[in-house]
Parts: sequence; structure tokens; C-alpha cells
Amino acid sequence: MRLKVLLPFLLLLCIATASRQSAPSLAGSWRMVQDGPLSIVFVLSDGYMMGAYFEANRFIGAQGGTYTVDGKQLKINFEFSTEDSTDVGTTQTLLIDSFKNNKLVLSNDGDTDTYERMDAPTAQTPMAGLWRITGNIDDNGQVKTRQRTARKTLKLLTGNRFQWAAINPETKQFSGTAGGTYTFVNGKYTEKLEFFSRDDKRVGKSLQFDAELKGDDWYHRGQSSTGGKVSEVWSREK
Repeated sequence: MRLKVLLPFLLLLCIATASRQSAPSLAGSWRMVQDGPLSIVFVLSDGYMMGAYFEANRFIGAQGGTYTVDGKQLKINFEFSTEDSTDVGTTQTLLIDSFKNNKLVLSNDGDTDTYERMDAPTAQTPMAGLWRITGNIDDNGQVKTRQRTARKTLKLLTGNRFQWAAINPETKQFSGTAGGTYTFVNGKYTEKLEFFSRDDKRVGKSLQFDAELKGDDWYHRGQSSTGGKVSEVWSREK
């Protein structure tokens, strides 16, 4: 008799588990569907999201923070916002009206927006995920670890897009952000800027770096957009 009771329970458990495992992931990059020159692009991975609003050669704004999906609710806890710093530390809840065929429909307070998927992380995109700068490499190849404080520089990569942000959630300070597309081929990491909060004139430029992945660390060497030397270690933020 116990077996007859247990089998239906196990069957339901397997179905529920399979349903959770097959649920589509929001990880990747998304662009709002709309007319006009304004681009609104969000990147999501590892429970973190960043978004930017920009036109050709003109940065307008950015925001980001941690996120969770609870059923049909997308909850975002803001860690930075250029439009209104008082948003930092608050949570916004969006309703997921639809999520299929690479389109995401979100609503909030009567407003509805549609986003199209631009990419998604795969096994062929090992750089995808959330990274935090954790150290610098000296001329002898030694790593000097940075002290972990509230101020942080994060970089979020998806299948072929990236965005970084320098922020301090405790003080609500925003120091800068940039983003666009990237490639990682044969140890060469290349970024092409689509927006840069500090200097719109650098939009459209490509920057190539030597990149090496060592476990959860990313050794990043080259020159910055201003020509300065870059020799950094980024680590996966968990």
C-alpha cells in the first residue's frame, strides 16, 4: 500500500523538478523594442543586472543591481542609478507578462515594455558572468590584492555583450560605466564601446587585451581607452 501512495508522489516530484530545470533563464542581453534613436539595453547574469540608456555618441543613464525571479515576478534591488540615487537600496518588482520566442514582456504600474533577446551565455562563452576587480599585476607578474570595500568595480558579460560599473552602494556614489560588445578568441579579449559615461567621444572604438582565465580569476592586460597601462585581475563575484 505504501508503494501505491509513494509512486504518484515521486512522479509529481520528478515533473516539478523537470519543470524547474527547463524554465527559461533571463541570463543574457535584452533590448527594448521601440522606435526612435534611443537604445535601452540590459545585461543579466549570475543574479545581477545592469542597464544603460543611450543614443549614438550620447550616454543618457544607467542602473543596476541584484535580481531574483519569483514565479512571474522579477525583483530588482538597485545598487546604482544615475537618474535617481535615492533608488539605491530599494527594490522594484516587475510582472513578467510573457516570456517566449526570445521576447520578454514586463509591466509595472500600468506600463508595459517588450524586450528582444540579443544573446545568451553558452558553453562557448566562458567569459560570461559577473566579475569584480580584485587585484593588480606588477611588473614582476606578482598580484597585489585589492582590499575589499563597499566601493567596487563590476563587469557583467553575457554571450557577446558587456557592461562595467564603478559604484559604492553604501554611499550611493556612481563613478562611471561603459558597455558594448565583446569577443574572446585565442586569448585575445576585444571590446567595442557603444556607450561610455565619462567620454562620448570614445564610443565606437575597439580595445584589445590579453586575457587568461585561471579558475575563477581573469588576468587582464593591455591599454585603456585613454592609453594607460591595464594590468588587472578580475574574479567571479559569487
